[in-house]
Formats: sequence, structure tokens, C-alpha cells
Amino acid sequence: MRLHDPWLLALAALLPLAWWLWRRAAKPATLRFPALWMLAAAGGGRRAHWRWVPLALRLAAAALVVVALARPQMGKAESRIFSEGIDIMLAVDVSGSMLAEDFTLGTQRASRLDAVKSVVREFVANRPQDRVGLVLFAARPYTQAPLTLDHGWLLQNLERAKVGMLEDGTAVGSALASAVNRLEPSTAKSKIVVLLTDGQSNAGKVAPLQAAEAAKTLGYRVYTIGAGTRGVAPYPATDLFGNRVYRPMQVDIDEDTLKKIAEATGGRYFRATDTPSLKDVYTEIDNLEKSPAEEPRYTDYEELALWLVAPALLLLFGELLLRHTVLRVLP
Repeated sequence: MRLHDPWLLALAALLPLAWWLWRRAAKPATLRFPALWMLAAAGGGRRAHWRWVPLALRLAAAALVVVALARPQMGKAESRIFSEGIDIMLAVDVSGSMLAEDFTLGTQRASRLDAVKSVVREFVANRPQDRVGLVLFAARPYTQAPLTLDHGWLLQNLERAKVGMLEDGTAVGSALASAVNRLEPSTAKSKIVVLLTDGQSNAGKVAPLQAAEAAKTLGYRVYTIGAGTRGVAPYPATDLFGNRVYRPMQVDIDEDTLKKIAEATGGRYFRATDTPSLKDVYTEIDNLEKSPAEEPRYTDYEELALWLVAPALLLLFGELLLRHTVLRVLP
């Protein structure tokens, strides 16, 4: 069951305000008595204790209408999708050095992170049968998206990744350990981690080779990518006049550690100095063994708004009936 337009439930907050305005706008009695003892002697009567009922019925009807406007829906046809796929955790570096613009997209200069996003979008689009997750890391790791077959949602989370969202640093070991933990509950036969970084591990509580040993013990394959040109890379900065300038930044990737991680787990190390070489790692993934995956999907929904509108109309009819009969108030 779901609400098609849940934001319309905010209209329910107006109901207490409507009640307050109604009470404030109520007209004072116009019938005057020469003495209070005459009014007391008249008594309130039994019906006076039920004067609140019409207003309560009207507010209940309004609440039902608000929920109906949100369009509650019930899935009535469940389909199960069987597919052959593997489980893949992507670990992407979002430290400050990923802003270096030594990659290109088309004919335009692009940062390393933008190039990674472009390549991953294309890769995920070509892997509809694989569950894919995303771990971002700088000085610490952060799970941006767990394993999912909902690739549209995954790519939305990828697009939100940006430099500065985590403390600066490079925690390769902690990122790998986090990706491994996300793969552990999976029942897929093939589980892999694709880890991309452009620096050396200088943060985190887990050593890179220790995390690699854990991945090896669990039977996960790890592919590592060192991103960045060799030598120096142009890093964007702002001069004293507010102009965008580029300063040379030394590229310092710990390739030995990345190679050891890949070799220990049966994976492969890639050095991505440009966008085409960044795609090579995903070509290797295509050759991995596939395993079945199953995910329920609701393909048809029944609108339930009518089941709320009908009681609301009955409540309004009851309110009008009471207000003009047994609970009628004379002016």
C-alpha cells in the first residue's frame, strides 16, 4: 500500500485552524433575559450536551477527504522478477583531490569525480540485472546507497555525491571494510567491490590490507582503480580577484597497496589516466559469473480514494441531518 501524493496530507494541519476560526466567528446569543435566575431555571437540556457532534462529524469528513486527496493505493498484482546478476559495491573517493580536472567529458575539461559519475552512470545502465550499491569515502566511509536493483534511485544518490560532504582525507581501508560489510548479507554467488581512489590511505581505523584480507576470507573479489594522470594535475582555485585559475597538484597514488588489495582477492588493479581507461574495469566485470536474483514488484495499483470519499459524504449527511433536526440551534 502507498500514497501517490503524500505531501497533500499537510492539508490536515489546517483542520485545527478551521475549528478555531469557527469558534471565533460564532455569533453571541441575541435572546436577552431580564434576570439570570430565569435562565438557570430553564436548564440546558439533554441535547445541549451533544452540540459538539455536528462539528466533529464535519472535521472527520474533512480528514477523510484530505487522505483521499493523497490517493491511497493498494498493489493488487505482484510480480516477481528473476534475473541473473551479481552484487557490486562501488566505493568512490570524494576527498578534496577529486576536484582536480585532469579528465575530460566530450571536449570539456572535467573533474575526476564528474568523470567517475559519467562512467558509472553508463555502467549501471548496461547492468540492469545486477544489484549495485554505493559507498562514498574521504576521511571516513559513508553508505550512500545499499545494494539495490532500483538503479534510478541509485543514480540519484550518485548525483548527490560531492567533494566536501565528508571530512577531507583518504580512508581506503575503512571504505573497503564498509563495502565488504554491505555485501555480507547477500546470497549472490558473485560479490565484488570496485574501489576508486586518487590518493594514499591516510585516515580511517582499518588498514587497507587488513580489509583486503577480510574480503579474501569471505570470497569477495576487489577491483581497485587509481584515478589521475601521472605527474601533476590541474587543480581549480580562485585568485585574489575572484578569477578561476588552475594550480599544479602532484598526483600521489599508492599503487603498490592498490595492487596488493586486488591481487589478494583475485581482482585486478587499473590505472585510469583518462575516461576510456576508467571504463576498462567495468568491461572486466562483464565476464564474471552471474547468479539469480529475485525482487518483488507491484505492477498494478487499485485506487482507494473512493472508499474514503463515500464515508466522508455519509458523515456530512449525518452532520446536516442532526444540525437541522434534533440538534438544531435557534438563532
